Amino acid sequence: MLESSSQRGGATRRSVLAAGLSAGALAALGPAAGAFAAPGGAVSAAAGPAADWFAQPARAVRPKFRWWWPDGLVDPAEIAREIDQMADAGFGGAEIAAVHHSIADTSVLDTGRHGWGSTPWRVGVKAALRQAARRGLTVDLTLGPSWPVAVPGVTPDDEAAVKELVYGKVTLTGGAGYDGPVPAPVYAAASGVTVQRLFAVQAARVNTAYSSGKATGLDAGSVTDLTARVSGSTLTWTPPDSATWVILAYWQRGSGQQPEAGPHSSPAAYVVDHFSAAGTAAVTRYWDREILDAGLRRLLASAGGAFFEDSVELETKGLQWTPALPDAFRRHTGRDLLPYLPAVVLDNGNQIFAFEARLTQEIRHDFWETVSNLFNEHHLGALRDWAHGHGMKLRSQPYGLQTDAIASAAVLDIPEGESLGFKNLDDYRCLAGGRDMAGHRVLSCEAGAYAGGAYNTTWDKFLRTMGGAYAAGVNQTVIHGFSYATAPGVAWPGFAAFSPYNGTVGYGESWGPRQPTWQHVPDVAGYLGRVHQVLQSGTVRADVAVFRQTGYSATGIGASWLTSTGVPLGWTHQFLSGPLLDLPSARVSGKRLAPDGPAYKALFLEGDFFYGSSPTLAVADARKLLAFARAGLPTVLFGAFDQALTPGLPDDAETDELRALTAQLLALPNVRRVTDKTLVGAAFADLGVTPDVAYGTSSTLLNAHRATDDADFYYFCNGKHAETVKPPVAAVDHDVTVRSTRRAGSGTVPYLLDPWTGQVTRLAEYTQDGDAFTFRVALQPGETLVVALARPAAFGDRTGARPHAVATEADSVLFADGSLAVRAATAGTYVTTLSNGRTVTAQIPEVPGPVALDQWTLTVDDWRPGADATSTEVVGHTLALDALVPWSQIPELADVGGIGRYRTTVTLPENWTSSTGAVLRLGSVGDTCRVTVNGTRVGPVDRLDPEVDLGGVLRAGTNTVEVELATPLFNRLRVSNPAVFGTATRQAYGLVGPVRLVPYVQRTVA
Repeated sequence: MLESSSQRGGATRRSVLAAGLSAGALAALGPAAGAFAAPGGAVSAAAGPAADWFAQPARAVRPKFRWWWPDGLVDPAEIAREIDQMADAGFGGAEIAAVHHSIADTSVLDTGRHGWGSTPWRVGVKAALRQAARRGLTVDLTLGPSWPVAVPGVTPDDEAAVKELVYGKVTLTGGAGYDGPVPAPVYAAASGVTVQRLFAVQAARVNTAYSSGKATGLDAGSVTDLTARVSGSTLTWTPPDSATWVILAYWQRGSGQQPEAGPHSSPAAYVVDHFSAAGTAAVTRYWDREILDAGLRRLLASAGGAFFEDSVELETKGLQWTPALPDAFRRHTGRDLLPYLPAVVLDNGNQIFAFEARLTQEIRHDFWETVSNLFNEHHLGALRDWAHGHGMKLRSQPYGLQTDAIASAAVLDIPEGESLGFKNLDDYRCLAGGRDMAGHRVLSCEAGAYAGGAYNTTWDKFLRTMGGAYAAGVNQTVIHGFSYATAPGVAWPGFAAFSPYNGTVGYGESWGPRQPTWQHVPDVAGYLGRVHQVLQSGTVRADVAVFRQTGYSATGIGASWLTSTGVPLGWTHQFLSGPLLDLPSARVSGKRLAPDGPAYKALFLEGDFFYGSSPTLAVADARKLLAFARAGLPTVLFGAFDQALTPGLPDDAETDELRALTAQLLALPNVRRVTDKTLVGAAFADLGVTPDVAYGTSSTLLNAHRATDDADFYYFCNGKHAETVKPPVAAVDHDVTVRSTRRAGSGTVPYLLDPWTGQVTRLAEYTQDGDAFTFRVALQPGETLVVALARPAAFGDRTGARPHAVATEADSVLFADGSLAVRAATAGTYVTTLSNGRTVTAQIPEVPGPVALDQWTLTVDDWRPGADATSTEVVGHTLALDALVPWSQIPELADVGGIGRYRTTVTLPENWTSSTGAVLRLGSVGDTCRVTVNGTRVGPVDRLDPEVDLGGVLRAGTNTVEVELATPLFNRLRVSNPAVFGTATRQAYGLVGPVRLVPYVQRTVA
């Protein structure tokens, strides 16, 4: 809901990292996308977006489904039907994924005949692509079964298989020598791993002064290479003194990891090495030789979208490893890795040895930076190039390791986050920074996965989750998910990929015709598609670039002041890491970084949260930041950057060079350094940096800004930074000021875009000061709003040059049929001030009072298990209700899931005229609904603010109002499948209200 304002008012360290983006990657990272490059919809250079550009978003921007198959046990005819189901419901495509965590006995799937990659699987994929091409959908394909990426034909001992480095240890005390077998690994090899090679043996003196937690302190200078002393399998060595020493042996071997919930194929697939060319080549070779025959290649050209890789969950009790790591470390740092290996080796994810704290931090930073480079270059970059060779894009979730996900997002065609794994909105902002600096368009999200969410996820919960994600940069939704209809041994209502999960209610939801809400889902799909249409248009505008020395994501770590204080005031930000500074977009013009988009107004730098908030900065990055500041970019540093340190182990005199650079940076007039987080905002203000959006008060309102040659689009959501934030978000109602990026004097006016209905209307009440527009925003928790600043006549608008209101005493003011009108729910005289200085008066006669609608006839279609797992029997119930209560409180409906139709009549007075209307306020609704009045369907209904304007459909005398409501199946499953769902509490479905009809009278004033 929107109301307007009533007068409220070079270094070696960098060379390899840069190569991860520049060697082939920069060629693929074209310039920032031009204005209105979003698919679908005509754009007129004279009038801006066409009338149907927003109302009818193209298939390409509509939401997609993660489509779960029980490997290849699928029927092509059913596959085609399911494509039709998605298309008919208004979705844009699907991602085929082999996932069947719910099937405990995977032998029933017969991987030899129906496994992933088998002939039936390929036939099913072709059926999906063929039907998708007919219906205008696109199909994405996961690169392997389940996750992480794995393909058949790779064995745990192969060069291409995922690797680990494990250690063995012997402790020597009192000067005692050692003569015995080389220390064996502390963990036995995984099943199928038959080969392990000794990488090195070394000794180190224990120094408890460096011990902390579970890590044993060691003297770095004492590390001694004993590898040459190994004879056969025996080691002989005596320490040089009587101190405590440890002997460490390092063993290199395959980790034997298989994709989740396998087996999925025959032979079994094993996870590939994500840091080597060999691992990636195994994937691409399998696809090229075993899967991509001529027919499938042709179909990909017609309906293929992207190859997809899920989050990188390499699971090992040792250290993630690849044989080329030591050489890569040497090229990256100019140093050998071996003397520092004790500080990076892991035991079940934990650091077990440590040198002096600063040295340990430096070495671990250099190690993981090296791993990050290998991952981005050999895995993501190589897969992307291969995908392009097949006319496909690469979409990936580039996190799960201690690697630079910000840089990875720049390598990828489509980076993706996830609503389940991401801890807050800054995790999305990390990926958005990489996407936008590389000039790509889409940031995807694996959306709506909830622990224990099977068959009880409501669309309002989904929309609340995604509302904030869109504000943080997400503009593609891959819904989690759509399960194939059936599989051996499953229960009603059919196969569900993640439910049951270990015998209990599982993850995510299985959307589709099995759900009562499915018949209302086109309303949701239309809403999401329109949000995507706006957020994929033009280029991003963000206020501040936050430079992050370590580019991890999925951590929940934000930016000082901006996350906690700036965002609630309207500020926007994204995160950049070092490699992004080498992209062509990384230039300053007009005091803006990346002036073609995201056009950051300032850069913010603080200590590295991942390494004790140390004020670190690489020399190459310092040179870049200094050049940006000299070119005019306002810059704020938080922390002791006059005493800056390199993030990794410094070369000779490198620290002195860094501090000389930071001294020059801090001396510039457009640079500020603060040591108190609360002063960051004042530093921006002192530099003249203001946000594109200003609230004037701290608010839960979130925003995103996209700019085109023809319009500025502002997306707003009353949301929260993280799902776990307490207390819940409350309604907001306050002024908002936005700015136009278009030329002054271009006749810009604001438009309100309703993503539920697709309607675009001129905003009728606001104040303007140059390029700034101020209006009032009132939103319920989770509710969204889209405002566009564009030329008059955009979106087919015919209002012309009529004045707008700058203040009114009426309840609201609007443009109706090209004229300015006011509305009021009570009689009276209402004064409105116009933008041309005139004052107009409207006399509102008697208005009928609000009517409480609490007498209803309820007819329910009760969905129950049918003759088989995919058949549903419908049992009818009819009840007369004197009050609205949840179904769980009505004995006949306590365990019912299905569709309810609430019907009532309301009698309106004989003096009801065409200038009289009413708003139907539904109150609490669970879950989806549609409204029909006198046989005319109205809406769609905003799921997060269920109010419907009934102007034009009500009449004098008797009116019939019907609310059709659909629920999840959870309550029915409590009794039909008690072994899985029986212990859960009933959910409160139904129309709970209170439902009120609130009349108004509308009068034209100008």
